[in-house]
Amino acid sequence: MNTLTSAPSAPLYKGFRFPPEIISHGVWLSFRFSLSFRDVEELLAQRGIVVTSETVRPWCLTCGQMYANELRRRRPRCGDKWHMDEMVLTIHSKKHDLWRAMDQDGNVLDILVQSRRNKKAAKRFFHKLLKGLLYVPRMIITDKLKSYDAAKREILPSVEHRQHKGLNNRAENSHQPTRLREKKMRRFKSSKHAQRFLSAFGPIAGHFQPRRHRLCAGEYRTIFQDRFQQWNEVTEVKLAA
Repeated sequence: MNTLTSAPSAPLYKGFRFPPEIISHGVWLSFRFSLSFRDVEELLAQRGIVVTSETVRPWCLTCGQMYANELRRRRPRCGDKWHMDEMVLTIHSKKHDLWRAMDQDGNVLDILVQSRRNKKAAKRFFHKLLKGLLYVPRMIITDKLKSYDAAKREILPSVEHRQHKGLNNRAENSHQPTRLREKKMRRFKSSKHAQRFLSAFGPIAGHFQPRRHRLCAGEYRTIFQDRFQQWNEVTEVKLAA
């Protein structure tokens, strides 16, 4: 039977027509690079795999989130210094805020799309972070938004809090990939769409973006090979002998 059209055997892919090797590659292309579903369709067609953009879409919606969740579970414990920031997303002429937290090593800890940036929104973001990470940070660094301080006094009273715009460049720079994808996608269609996409985009894109400027060529190649191995394990893809 042709392996390009044989049904997947792994339980993860139940209901999908294409094998894991093709599905995982399509998802990787979509989240790792700034590509539309039609771009992925063309790249797969160049390799002799005939799919449509509407076939790629459910791959990314369903499998993408499962891959991201598994990558989160497998990564080592993140740092204890949390950088937090928020950026504005315009969705159907209405402004929403994307809240993002990352550690001192550049790992994205979590994101949350909300329609407000008040104390209640900040508390909700703190609760989501703590529920997902199951540990308390040593320090949090934010800009001068007062909502952070009000929420922190109630939820993390013993944690050091530094508020200074210049100290938070790491979190502010982490918004750049989101801006690129937002432009490529011609903006997000709804707050749920933004939350769903970015929840998978962060772990998958970050997994393949080690801090290259701090690594020599040999170390970078070794780390990258290891991360592709982890990706194959997560996606249940069997490598050819």
